Amino acid sequence: KLFNIIHKKHPLTSHKITRLHSSSKETQWGNATSTDVSLYKINEDEENSRKISLNTSTIVLFGIPLTPEILAIMTIYFVEGALGLARLAQTFYLKDTLHLGPAEMAAVTGLFTIPWAIKPLYGFLSDGFPLWGYRRRSYLILAGFVGFFCYAALGTNLFGIVPPQYQVQGTIAAFILSSASIAFSDVVADGIVVQRTRDSTDPAIAGGLQSLCWGSAAVGGLVSAYFSGSLVEVVGAQQVFAITSILPVFVAAIALAIDETPAIVKDKQENIRGIQTQVQTLWSAMQLPSVWRPALFLFLWQATPTSESAFFYFLTNDLGMGPEFFGRVRLITAAAGLLGVWTFQNYWRNVPIKDILFWTTIASTPLGLSQLLLVTHLNRSLLGIPDGAFVFGDDVALTILGQLAFLPTLVLAARICPPGVEAVLFATLMSIFNGASAVGTELGAALTKIMGVTETNFDNLAMLLVICNVSSLFPLFFFGLIDDVGSQSEEEMIQSEQKDVPDVVLISSQKDIIIPDNHV
Repeated sequence: KLFNIIHKKHPLTSHKITRLHSSSKETQWGNATSTDVSLYKINEDEENSRKISLNTSTIVLFGIPLTPEILAIMTIYFVEGALGLARLAQTFYLKDTLHLGPAEMAAVTGLFTIPWAIKPLYGFLSDGFPLWGYRRRSYLILAGFVGFFCYAALGTNLFGIVPPQYQVQGTIAAFILSSASIAFSDVVADGIVVQRTRDSTDPAIAGGLQSLCWGSAAVGGLVSAYFSGSLVEVVGAQQVFAITSILPVFVAAIALAIDETPAIVKDKQENIRGIQTQVQTLWSAMQLPSVWRPALFLFLWQATPTSESAFFYFLTNDLGMGPEFFGRVRLITAAAGLLGVWTFQNYWRNVPIKDILFWTTIASTPLGLSQLLLVTHLNRSLLGIPDGAFVFGDDVALTILGQLAFLPTLVLAARICPPGVEAVLFATLMSIFNGASAVGTELGAALTKIMGVTETNFDNLAMLLVICNVSSLFPLFFFGLIDDVGSQSEEEMIQSEQKDVPDVVLISSQKDIIIPDNHV
């Protein structure tokens, strides 16, 4: 529920992962074959040169020097947040123009998650098949223009070329494709962040980069928040889509600032063999208990059903709240999200991840159930709190709590990524997470349908809220899955990273993957 509240703009954009790594000698094992055992050592001169280049910047934020490349990455995340400008337009367009009910909207929203559930595919494409000589820049440019095309189509009634009987299908396809463009640029940006984290010898860089990236996204959301509602009310959803189409162009333009050496490909078959090796290495990594156990927990934690669509229809159709009000709510919650990032960065980074997840999950249940007061109108008759004020307070509390729960899960996922397979593994973890989000959305849609909650009938909405909120406690029974990686704070991780690290890592992708303990 906390994730859904924070990341309504698209599934788990939510979902920026970097790996905590502070080995003084980096290791690579992405080129291991299925028949041999290979030894890899880091080129220390190259690593030192990277450190020198990072230290040339005099401006530091969250412990990260603001180089042109970091600013480019921040811009990408900022645009992802600013794309929330079309979030309310999308919701009201599905509701008022396509006339979908709450169960149908929830089911369709789950479809928009599909591009986020195949993120490893984007990683394989960008890593194995350079486009126009680059593995990062070119794909960011392509994703930017695809996003522009999709939003422009939505803003012009699909360019007037789709027959009316296929309008719903065409609109859904455009939303899915726009989601894919965001997901692809997200994967590429994540890969850059992971590489910069890996090159650093400071384990605090991971938390700093996460705060920087999510802070940029939160600022983008803050900037676009209020106007997302007022514009829908003044000019309509389609005009908002047309305005939003400009934002992906910024991603295409800023991609030129990414520090990337042109890829030299002598043999296309070598790329195919490289992808096959990545798949084999990924499969070997996923078989590690230190990987699949936390991954299973993340899936269970996100797969609980949600009543978000049904509650939205209640707010609009029963309480009469319009787009402008939701824009003001988004503005306040975006600011609350920044407060959550600041709180985690300054006070919670040294708290064990397992403790944060446990207590935020416990606290979220009564906060979520407080919506029952709104559904039964007891907020007015019993407490004397107006509906609007109650919604504001409830969303702010859940947003702050949600950020405090969200950032630790990124660090948790970061800790389980072994060196040499970070980009593919974190994309796989995010696909699992996003797949779980789709499962939760579809479960919510099924429950909404079964309980007969429609755009006009909210008799069983209270029971739906109870079921969805209580189900969020279910993952607590599986907290043992993250004992190995979630019981240490960042400070304890730093102390453990100061121990000696072996100079080499032995890899045999045919049988086992042997990784130093402090790399996991």
